[in-house]
Amino acid sequence: MAEKIWFESSTGPRLAGLVDEPEGDVRGWGVFSHGFTLGKDSPAAARICRQLASEGIGMLRFDNLGLGESEGGWGDGSFTVKVDDTIRAVRWMADRGTPADLLIGHSFGGAAAIAAASEENGDDDPIKVNAVVSIGTPSNPAHVERQYEAVAQRAVEEGRAEWFVGGRALTIKRDFVEDVRRAHLLDRVTRLGVPLMVMHSPTDATVDVSSAAAIFNAALHPRSFVSLEGSDHLLTARGQAARAARIISAWADPYLASPSH
Repeated sequence: MAEKIWFESSTGPRLAGLVDEPEGDVRGWGVFSHGFTLGKDSPAAARICRQLASEGIGMLRFDNLGLGESEGGWGDGSFTVKVDDTIRAVRWMADRGTPADLLIGHSFGGAAAIAAASEENGDDDPIKVNAVVSIGTPSNPAHVERQYEAVAQRAVEEGRAEWFVGGRALTIKRDFVEDVRRAHLLDRVTRLGVPLMVMHSPTDATVDVSSAAAIFNAALHPRSFVSLEGSDHLLTARGQAARAARIISAWADPYLASPSH
């Protein structure tokens, strides 16, 4: 069962979220950061969070700025905003009385999760989680520019440009493009300070598995790598997301507030 919630983003507009309540004995809690233009109801986000909840790990998943049910404009976001809003989500869970043990991110959201949990995330009051999981994450956030490269230069020159994706028009702004280009994820990986599990499919046609190798090699121990062989980038095929969640559930057990025995 999921509880619908709202919390204020780092830029003001409210973000919509769902808390998938844990079934049975509560083992712990977590936050899920979705992919680039996806949302809380995308297959990876929804299926992983529901599976974890069925195994006693409650999860908050939320729509980023201007996506899904959230307020604001997507073009007013950036990598920095996504990181800051992920931090806001973790703080919301703590204020709720269910502090997040686990921070999980898919694709671009995996980069945000790592950056948010880094010991030097630029925030005056860093968040505290016990472990981080990245799934299909690019080692360089600017990798996403491949998706909108046809309009990126126009956005830089003119201040903004319309980008048509998934049957909808999104606005790419100069600040967005430049902020993503400035992001240096591997520096954040080295300063993460908590256990990291890197999950990636060797057949991922969107983000090459070499990104996983770069993230894993930059990470300090304890670190783990899991090959999601047979999976596509979005984890859409039957059983792929649930399988990833079961692996996360087992790996995260020592880092949860009430681990299973």
